[in-house]
Amino acid sequence: MSTIVVGVDGSEGSTKALKFALDEAQRRGANLKVVGAWHIPAIVYEAGWVPADIDLEAYPTFSQEALDKALVDAGAEKSGVEVTTVVRKGQAADVLCDEAKGAELLVVGSRGLGGFRGLMLGSVSAQCAHHAPCPIAIVPNGAAD
Repeated sequence: MSTIVVGVDGSEGSTKALKFALDEAQRRGANLKVVGAWHIPAIVYEAGWVPADIDLEAYPTFSQEALDKALVDAGAEKSGVEVTTVVRKGQAADVLCDEAKGAELLVVGSRGLGGFRGLMLGSVSAQCAHHAPCPIAIVPNGAAD
């Protein structure tokens, strides 16, 4: 059976991408792999000052919680699609492209949690568009549910 991979970061755009991926998996009779990525920002180590207490275990926990919430919001349980989840440490585009090896499709939102809201395409979706090992669908944030 084929697999569709979708990236989820807790943003509205990634939830729309997840809904699209669930629908596409239903149409294709595919399994769905929902992927969350996390990393510790460089500022934590490179700022030259000691920030407030940082719980380094909070990063993977936040990623898993965002992924779980998106699955509920997208109605994954009722979809009939076999869903597996992966939460990995690493830069999002690198993790997604690695997890998409052998997949039929990689799905990402056009904009995630990044800070440059004026951009039409976020850095992760742009990197995935250039480096994905399979076809990619980029779901625009303005996409209808």
